[in-house]
This record gives sequence, structure tokens and C-alpha cells, in this order.
Amino acid sequence: MSKNSPLGGEARERLLSRVDTMRKSGVAAQPVRPAAATGDKRFTDFSTLPGYEELRVQRSIGDKFGLENPYFRMHDARAGATTEIDGRTLINFSCYDYLGLNGHPEVVEAAKTAIDRYGISCSASRIVAGERIAHRELERALAAHYSVDDAVVFVGGYITNVSVISSLAGAKDLVVSDAVVHNSAVVGSVLSGASRRSFVHNDLDNLEQVLAANRGKYERVLIVVEGLYGMDGDFPDLPRLIDIKNRYNAWLMVDEAHALGVLGSRGGGSAEHFGVDPRQVDVWMGTLSKTLSGCGGYIAGSSTLVDYLKCLSGGFVYSVGMPPLIAASATKSLEIMHREPERVATLHRNAAHFRKVAKEKGLDIGSSVGTAVSPVVVGDSISAVILSQQLFKRGINVQPVLYPAVPAKSSRLRFFLTAMHTEAQIDTAIEALVEERANIPESMRSMKIPGYA
Repeated sequence: MSKNSPLGGEARERLLSRVDTMRKSGVAAQPVRPAAATGDKRFTDFSTLPGYEELRVQRSIGDKFGLENPYFRMHDARAGATTEIDGRTLINFSCYDYLGLNGHPEVVEAAKTAIDRYGISCSASRIVAGERIAHRELERALAAHYSVDDAVVFVGGYITNVSVISSLAGAKDLVVSDAVVHNSAVVGSVLSGASRRSFVHNDLDNLEQVLAANRGKYERVLIVVEGLYGMDGDFPDLPRLIDIKNRYNAWLMVDEAHALGVLGSRGGGSAEHFGVDPRQVDVWMGTLSKTLSGCGGYIAGSSTLVDYLKCLSGGFVYSVGMPPLIAASATKSLEIMHREPERVATLHRNAAHFRKVAKEKGLDIGSSVGTAVSPVVVGDSISAVILSQQLFKRGINVQPVLYPAVPAKSSRLRFFLTAMHTEAQIDTAIEALVEERANIPESMRSMKIPGYA
């Protein structure tokens, strides 16, 4: 690696130290056993990879009982509050377009203008290929949104968490995260080589217990939470988190992927919802795929943080730059969100209506507080798949979330509410769900599922 590389010198040594730490702890690949050199297909057949057999068994069970695969369905056109699948129009609750900005005429025009000016791709990383004004306009807009110094955008949302967390923490540090934080944050913590602890979901007393017992053992401590949890539709107490991180001399990182455009009267996110100064949070992370009509991730914070990540975070340094058309689309979407707060108000009304009617009908919405993410907990995975399948037949597209993505016996249907839905569409979906839930025992008997003969 060249001494002029963005990961040269001290940063390079730190990276190598992490790799060595992971190797010693068994994270890195171990020497191949002699049997691998004898032609044993167990070491060359992809179907022997961990988890694949379980996947095969799950699919065979579905085939046996006539359960359709609810995933990877082909949409015929843009999906919003409704969508077209196989020539049918369905009420759609499976897309993140919370404020209905994907396909907005101004957003489309911004994308077309960017294509005319820049083409499609940056063709290399921004360090190699140079900057595009579309990137800096988006980053300035995001920084202004959070009232912080600067921001940096990454080509992928998942890689943002993985790369940033693994860049900020090292072998002498500690990462403490909510027990249900997104997988990308967990992977980033593992790759950092830091020690890791989790606390009970949204239990800040437990977080304090973890910090009291461990803070003195480490140099840096990073606390990672989500501003709005994408599986449960609830959120943490941000003011208390800020107080805790200050008292324990830690960094606080808040993942705003589902919170931007959803929380706060104008969609400002967690800080606006709680009325706190966003500069009190060290690292704001978010994605562009929910409210902002694009894809990719961002970090907003101090100029030093952003400078560090742009030069030393592998997910930025070694990845192609975000396509300019995506950056331009996201910038325009953020502008419209600020200009038209009535979209946020409509989303809030729809989410509150869903929660009210669902509770009146006796549905289990878990810890959801009535936001754009509104789960209905079913219990076992088969019931969740059957419900999704039956609702699809009735013209309602909503996806099941199954174990191990959620804890055992808490499989659910996850409804994404948007500003574009109507109360009539919500009522129709809930009424159909209640009816089909009552039919679950009979559906299982007709499918000859064991225990329901």
C-alpha cells in the first residue's frame, strides 16, 4: 500500500492491527483442513455453506403446504400507495416511500438534468474521479438539515454503517448498541475489532448498567441506536441518551434511516421530535432510500469527523461515488420535504389512524407508537406467511418478517404507511387482515399442516 494511500501510515497499521485481532479471535478464516485438498465436494459445493440447508428446508416446507414465496415479486411500474403486480392493482404497504416523493415531477426532472450533465456513473471513487457538484449540494443540504458542520454521502446505506463504525472504533474501544439495532451496525462493530456489548431494546437503565460496568476499561466508547426502529416502529429517548453519553464520555451515533421525514412535525427526525439541538449527537447516520427517493447513506456531524471519513473510511475511499442523478434526486426530495410539511402531517394522520383502528380490532402492534413503520405481530412464521399470501389474493401487498430477522414467536406483517395512502385503504387492509387472521386455523387444516388436521 502506497504511503500516499488514504489508508497509509498510522491508519494502515491500525487496520492491520484489527485484522490481526480478528484472526486471533477466530473471526478470520482458519487454515483449510487437509480434507479440502482431497476433492471433497463439501469444500467446493456452495450448497454446503452454513444456512443454505435451512433455507432449502424452509422452501420445501412452503412447497409442500402450498405456501407461495412472498418475496421478490415483480412490480410492473413505480410502486407507491398502490402498485401493479402481474397486471393486478394492489394496495401497497411494502415500500419505504414515506412522503410519496419517488416519481415527483421535480425529483424526476432533477434526475434527468443530472443525467444530461454527468451521465449515469462517477466511474470511480470520488477521490480518484474527482467531485461532482451534485454530491456537495446534497452534503451541504444534509449538514444544514442537522445544523452541523458537514456531511458525506456513501454509495450504499448498509456499507455506511459497516464502514463508519469499523473506522471509528478499534481494539482498545467499546461499541454498545441496542439489542435490535440493524444488522449493518452489528457487522460494523464486529469488523472494528472493538469489544461489543448490547443493551435490552430501548432500556436505557440497562444501557447505564452496561456503561457503569465497562466504561473504565476502554479508551473510546461508541453508543449506537436507531432514531426509529425499522422492525418495531418505536424510538429511544434521545434527550436521555444525550445525557448518558455525556456523563460516560462516549460518542452517540443515531441511525435516522426510518426517522428522517417521519419523526418531527416537519420530518426533521429524532432531534426535531424531541426538540433537542442536533449538534449534541456526535454522529448522525441515515439512508436516502426511505424518504429521499434514492439509495445510499450519509453521515452528518463535525467537519473533523467528515474529513476523517472521507480520507480513512474504506466504504468511501474504495467505493465508486454515488451516481450524480441519485444525489440530485435526494437533494430535490429534501427540498420538497422542507417546503411541503403537509406531507409529513398527512403521514402522521395515516400512521395514527392505522394504530387506532388496529388496536380497536385487537391486533398486536407490539411496541409501535404509531409511525410510518407499523408491525402487526402474528406469532409463528407459517401464520405470517399465510396471512401475507391471503391478503395478496385480496389485493393487498404486505410482507411478512420472519425469524431469525425477528425473535422467535414474534413473526409479523410489517406495514409501511405513507402520505399517499388513504384512510379507506388502511381500513380495507385492516379489515381483511382481521378476517384472514380468524381463518388461520381453517387455512392450516386445509393445507394439512401438522397440529391442524
